[in-house]
Amino acid sequence: MLPTPRADLVPNTVAYENEPLVKATGFREYDARWLFGSEINLLGVQALGLGLGTYIHELGHSRIVVGHDFRGYSLSIKQALTLGLMSAGCEVHDIGLALSPTAYFAQFDLDIPCVAMVTASHNENGWTGVKMGAQRPLTFGPDEMARLKAIVLGGEFVERDGGKLVRVEGEAERYLADVASRVRLTRPLKVIAACGNGTAGAFAVDGLRRMGVSEVIGLDAELDYTFPKYNPNPEDAAMLHAMADAVHAHGADLAFGFDGDGDRCGVVDDEGVEIFADKMGLILARDLAPLHPGATFVVDVKSTGLFATDPILAAHGCKVVYWKTGHSYLKRKSAELGALAGFEKSGHFFMNGDLGRGYDCGLSAAAAILAMLDRNRGVKLSDLRKALPTAFTSLTMSPRCADEAKYGVVDEVVKEYQDLFAAGGSILGRKITEVITVNGARVQLEDGSWVLVRASSNKPEVVVVVESTRSEDDMRALFRQEVKPRLGDRVGAYNQEI
Repeated sequence: MLPTPRADLVPNTVAYENEPLVKATGFREYDARWLFGSEINLLGVQALGLGLGTYIHELGHSRIVVGHDFRGYSLSIKQALTLGLMSAGCEVHDIGLALSPTAYFAQFDLDIPCVAMVTASHNENGWTGVKMGAQRPLTFGPDEMARLKAIVLGGEFVERDGGKLVRVEGEAERYLADVASRVRLTRPLKVIAACGNGTAGAFAVDGLRRMGVSEVIGLDAELDYTFPKYNPNPEDAAMLHAMADAVHAHGADLAFGFDGDGDRCGVVDDEGVEIFADKMGLILARDLAPLHPGATFVVDVKSTGLFATDPILAAHGCKVVYWKTGHSYLKRKSAELGALAGFEKSGHFFMNGDLGRGYDCGLSAAAAILAMLDRNRGVKLSDLRKALPTAFTSLTMSPRCADEAKYGVVDEVVKEYQDLFAAGGSILGRKITEVITVNGARVQLEDGSWVLVRASSNKPEVVVVVESTRSEDDMRALFRQEVKPRLGDRVGAYNQEI
């Protein structure tokens, strides 16, 4: 039996070579992330696997899919995790190098309830982690992560006989065939596939060609886990600028950008303008509404308020629910409500029914966008963007706030806004119409503008976003005259400000 993990081990010591290192900070709200070497070692990963295997047995399962992303150490991380899972008596089905959605697809394809995908997503080199689930298409949430953390850090392991490793061939091929079956383009399109030298480079270009894209141009699609140009993160300016430059250089109809594990998709249109996932989601929802009257859409609280006021969605009886930020939360809420789709501003799309299997998948999002363009022949993506009502949305701004303090600070702000609303108060001359508290406070104003304050799920930060329906200057005022003074010295320096 492995000893109980420790948090005080350091490399180049005998103890580090013989005992598991697992720092508690790696257990996040809905997945696990550590700096490999300084926060977790291979024995620590083995302990994580043994703990995960112990937990899924508690849930009545023993079979699990595993895969790994493209980093210099991910294969060894997966092998250590697998050793721990097998020690817990699990039957481990290894699909090899994979995107996260490939692993999620394998749960359906192989009829296996559990998944453990070794990935640090778009995080910089040095990071590793695991995305886990035991109820397809869902991944763990706070309750599951809390139980897993207790098992691992408390050494509550249960070893069992019967562990087995099964090597699965052809899973990537079957995944690509499945996702490509959702669209058959009849319209000629030239598409950039930006991969940031991450795992998507092995799969995205092929996937788009299978969808019928007449010309696919891979951008940084060569695998290179040093990420020599920029991190594979379609929220980062460096990747978005590279996508825009490629659109202009090649005269492309649009660019898709995929993050490090392929579960997110960023979009740049034919004019080189980035369309963040919330507004891309609204464009999709507007197109889908006539085909699916009465449909429900779920969006995270960082997303544009245009969903709530959109006349096309209203005309077709569609419902929009704002929910907690985080891929696990959105995925779970979309499944609970039977939503047609869920959209998160960071680039996670959750397509259901004929559009997908409910898990976040960058290529499924691309397929939905391409199908929309095929239904609207002669219309450019920039035309659909320009047809949206105008809204001026800020950057996501994150002032420092210690993990021990951030939730208390946000609770105080939530109460202040609730009290202001109850008293009939206003912000910059506009009455508050609602305070949504599913994830911090999203304060809705009578003209459709809003401000958001929430605690970061995985960093010592508070998250601030504002949106104005009036002007860019008004958007800046909502931050500088309302949110920033309200937070005051309860938070530290901001990572960026408008």
